[in-house]
Amino acid sequence: MSEFNKTPRLVLLPAVDIAAGKAVRLTQGEAGTETNYGDPVDAAADWAAQGAEWIHLVDLDAAFGRGHNHGIIKKVLRQVKGVNIELSGGIRDDESLESALDMGAKRINLGTAALENPEWAASVIAQYGEAIAVGLDVRGTTLAARGWTKDGGDLWAVLERLENAGCARYVLTDVTKDGTLQGPNIELLKQVMARTHRPVVASGGISSLDDIAALRELVPGGLEGAIVGKALYAGAFTLAEALDVARN
Repeated sequence: MSEFNKTPRLVLLPAVDIAAGKAVRLTQGEAGTETNYGDPVDAAADWAAQGAEWIHLVDLDAAFGRGHNHGIIKKVLRQVKGVNIELSGGIRDDESLESALDMGAKRINLGTAALENPEWAASVIAQYGEAIAVGLDVRGTTLAARGWTKDGGDLWAVLERLENAGCARYVLTDVTKDGTLQGPNIELLKQVMARTHRPVVASGGISSLDDIAALRELVPGGLEGAIVGKALYAGAFTLAEALDVARN
């Protein structure tokens, strides 16, 4: 089969969300809905062993402004070799950004800072380029900030501003679907991809291999990857099975 006949593969990023030193999953991003899945280092090592090229690592305590898990994150980065880490949660200034990159994160996912401090976000986008993604976490078309506890403005206005700043990549999460296993918001993804030529990563709601297949159909339109969380931890499918659908 020629390269021209192939649909480009979908990059999968298994998620490791850390709270109080444990790997957890939330429902709709709400503090207090945590389900505990054990040691984050073990979780990350398991995804790496199953073939992950990327891991989406989130410091929930930093995102909620209730501390951080830097020690655990350093341990994950040190022990899980050969896998790219996208790090998210509480990165809101030069110091936290530089610290995250120094720890070995390949890409930083900015959230609240991109909404509340647009001048700073534009400057680091210009400085670091591909190392910066912006997380667009939405309910309807209203962005969510501060660990999804505050409104962060209108999706389309913020997207236009980030486009003008030259943002390299967007991670789009439908907060109402995150951790619910109700399927991704395909329509929202299409709407965002229609307004940017930059790659988009989908997050929230993936429940089945059919969902992975549906997202792969969006790759020609600009979808680059998908973050997979609760479905993996709940055993709906294995990462190896998901990668097979995403690549073939």
